[in-house]
Amino acid sequence: MSLQRRRERYIIIQVWKIHHDLTPNDLNIMFSASSRHGVKAKVPCLSKTSSMRHQTLYDSSFAVQGPRLWNALPDHLRKIAVADQFKHKLTEFLLTIPDKPPVSGYCCANGNSILHWFENKAEAQLLGRSDNLMTL
Repeated sequence: MSLQRRRERYIIIQVWKIHHDLTPNDLNIMFSASSRHGVKAKVPCLSKTSSMRHQTLYDSSFAVQGPRLWNALPDHLRKIAVADQFKHKLTEFLLTIPDKPPVSGYCCANGNSILHWFENKAEAQLLGRSDNLMTL
């Protein structure tokens, strides 16, 4: 796994620990459960009048990235309550997603984040191009 993918894995595990009260929730990440979507984390709001610099800081913060990555997981992963089982299944899931980190001097399809791969998948499905995440 690339460093970026390992970092995102670590963030997801920390959000899982917050959800299961195994680590303090200093950022007050809120979770909501529904029968249709399972447990989702609430992404905090940002004022629309914020400067671009503040928006960039906001987007890259743990309080925003954590819930976004958590919400990108399939429902069956978010339901797992045992830490070792969650880590194992999360690793298996992440290995199914292409991991093509950007290399300086070369162009890449996206930023390689889990979030970017799912955005591209959703866009492709809307345009009727492909149902397979691996072809993007």
